[in-house]
Amino acid sequence: MTNPARAAFAEQAEACDALGSALTARVLRLLCSELQPGGAVADRVLTWPGDPSFRAGSVALRLAGGLHALVLSGEDADLAEAYRNPPDDAALSAVLRRVLIQHERHLLHWLDNAPQTNEVRRSAVVIAAAHWLTARCGMPLVVSELGTSAGLNLIWDRYALALGGRHFGPPDAALTLTPDWQGALPPVAPPQVTARAGVDLNPLDAETDRLRLLSYVWADQADRLARTAQACAEAARLRPQIDRADAVEWLAIRLATRYTGHLHLIFHTVAWQYFPTATQERGEGLLAEAGAAATSNAPLARLSMETDGTAPGAALILQLWPGNHRLPLGRADFHGRWVQWAAPPVQGAG
Repeated sequence: MTNPARAAFAEQAEACDALGSALTARVLRLLCSELQPGGAVADRVLTWPGDPSFRAGSVALRLAGGLHALVLSGEDADLAEAYRNPPDDAALSAVLRRVLIQHERHLLHWLDNAPQTNEVRRSAVVIAAAHWLTARCGMPLVVSELGTSAGLNLIWDRYALALGGRHFGPPDAALTLTPDWQGALPPVAPPQVTARAGVDLNPLDAETDRLRLLSYVWADQADRLARTAQACAEAARLRPQIDRADAVEWLAIRLATRYTGHLHLIFHTVAWQYFPTATQERGEGLLAEAGAAATSNAPLARLSMETDGTAPGAALILQLWPGNHRLPLGRADFHGRWVQWAAPPVQGAG
């Protein structure tokens, strides 16, 4: 019978291949063999309590992040060279075998914490939805993000979306996103954010936790690394409000305030799917209750980019109150590489 942790590494390797990281996939497959009982790191991984898969413990991504941190920090020159110019499997396995022993303390520490992806390209969906909502409602926004981590997507309005020769976002955007876009373009209705806050059980700091944030970006994806570094710099400059709390307890407090003359936008991207079932159920109840109390002068919206068990990518769902409208907006790649936009047109919007 296959060890659950080894199965988790193999499954994660397939996901890395699908998301364009051949190097990370290869490293994880080699680790399936190199993780043998007797070493502290291997023993920790192979006897992982609970579910080690990426849907729960994410043990493969924890270890991959720890290895990448050694590369980014320059603490292991041979590993860094192997990542830059990957040798054959035998040589790469030998490097990994040594690193698991030599950097035992570092890797055990990295295994203590769940990975936090902070994929900035997911902001493309938020930017498009915010333009759609602004065209529909004509109000400034109050923004609340669930599972915000370091807040890199909480500041989505500091990024631009370049589509079909059009520019959606501020002229001095900190970075520009260019996903493979299918479907109509969003309406030209620049959103105005008057207040924002996010929540996370373990929020990271865009400045002091920069190495950890970058370590969870796969090593052979230089564009993602550069984009994440840019977003870290902007989040460190802006310092958006990020609260350490249970997402649903925090949501109850946020929903208790009525923002008259504003649209309150709750959003989460590849976060809700990791919440416990009881947390999800309570959150749905809170949103339904707040939605029932919403008015045309204080509307409420919830944007969700989460797995729905259907391929490809994640489902994009917008709920809008009053009226309890549930609007499918299309689908998006989990890393925001492509968007299949299917939002209904807004009457009168350009």
